[in-house]
Amino acid sequence: MPETRYARSGDVNIAYQVVGDGPRDLVYVPGWVSNLDVMWEDPALARCLERLASFSRLIVFDKRGSGLSDAVSVADLPTLEVRMDDLRAVMDSVGSQSAVVMGHSEGGSMSMLFTATYPARVDALVLMGSFAKRMWSEDYPWATTREHRLAAVADVEATWGVSDEMVETLAPSRAGDEAFRKWLLRYLRLSASPRAAAGLLRMNSEIDVTGILSAITAPTLLLYRIDDADVKVEEGRYIASKILGSKLVELPGADHFFWAGDTDAIIDEIEEFVTGQRPGPSIHRMLTTVLFTDIVDSTRRAAALGDRAWRDLLARHDAAVRIELTRWRGTEVHTTGDGFLATFDGPARAIRCAHAIAHAVRALDIDVRCGVHTGEVEVLGGGDIAGLAVHIGARVAALAGPGEVFASRTVRDLVAGSGLVFTSRGVHELKGVPDPWEIFAVA
Repeated sequence: MPETRYARSGDVNIAYQVVGDGPRDLVYVPGWVSNLDVMWEDPALARCLERLASFSRLIVFDKRGSGLSDAVSVADLPTLEVRMDDLRAVMDSVGSQSAVVMGHSEGGSMSMLFTATYPARVDALVLMGSFAKRMWSEDYPWATTREHRLAAVADVEATWGVSDEMVETLAPSRAGDEAFRKWLLRYLRLSASPRAAAGLLRMNSEIDVTGILSAITAPTLLLYRIDDADVKVEEGRYIASKILGSKLVELPGADHFFWAGDTDAIIDEIEEFVTGQRPGPSIHRMLTTVLFTDIVDSTRRAAALGDRAWRDLLARHDAAVRIELTRWRGTEVHTTGDGFLATFDGPARAIRCAHAIAHAVRALDIDVRCGVHTGEVEVLGGGDIAGLAVHIGARVAALAGPGEVFASRTVRDLVAGSGLVFTSRGVHELKGVPDPWEIFAVA
């Protein structure tokens, strides 16, 4: 996790972090509330930030009244002008004379005003799911009415950090991910108190930057998901029509959070806008341990249960697997429909995680087979992996029976002295893999 530092803005301390050492500064202005430390705990958001830092010097901060920055009273909530002072204080603290300013959601409003007010300090502007105002008007019909907005504010204070509604609205593609749900609710609770969150939302609801859009002269990129329910794509089209020479990119999906859904598509657009080059597939090699899990007789179970019941059961299975991956320091690469591919920095942890998964899902009346192998893989863009070691791990898993954990001879040799018990299951020809391999069941 990056080191958190503080910049002084008036008599308030603003928490910030600096990641990467790219040739251009990129300042990320978060939306409604944030917490610098907790944001790194979600793998998808962490990957997005790491990618941004791969081609820039990324500067992230918590706005006053949120996260690790000084709290403020509800009676003294920061105006856009005050928040601009905080952004300047952070840039001054890190020695940034000018930067690409990237605002998400409500953070886009301050970013637009900052760009128009301090053009010498903004090289370019990136807006993601940002709005120009939050209250309905005839010339801005996509916002909600004042009554609806104030009712939403009341709901926020009553359900802050415990309701799933925000997950379903802002990140629908991850609504079935129990680990993400728990993280997001914790992230919100540690970003602001219920009263502070409601106060900030009430204040943000009064924001209207429509009158300054034509004063923005910096190169501007706007990114919107077409089916975003929180900020409509039409709002992006409106803003783009007011900023001369701006570029609007409409992407498929319904997630308002840029770190949910197809994150690579968004970061690719930002990288090309900032660097002038479209990123190609990034490949490097590393030694790792791969774990494959697979639900036994999944097709039969799905047919017997029906689609809806099977989806519910699969969601509980996925949540149980992710809990064990977190516990044993595994990294989820992707799901395979009815199983997982994960990587570990040690084969013994991978094996113990596999046994823990098999035990955990048995309570759901599910059996899984698991395969573990250690070898060199190619790391691709987006965190995916490829290579012979991946194929071997998949073939090893396919040989296991219900509740069994199989491993290659390579794994057995690497964990000598661990106390794990290996029983040979013979030498096998693995499809698509050269040479025979001795496979072991691990107790």
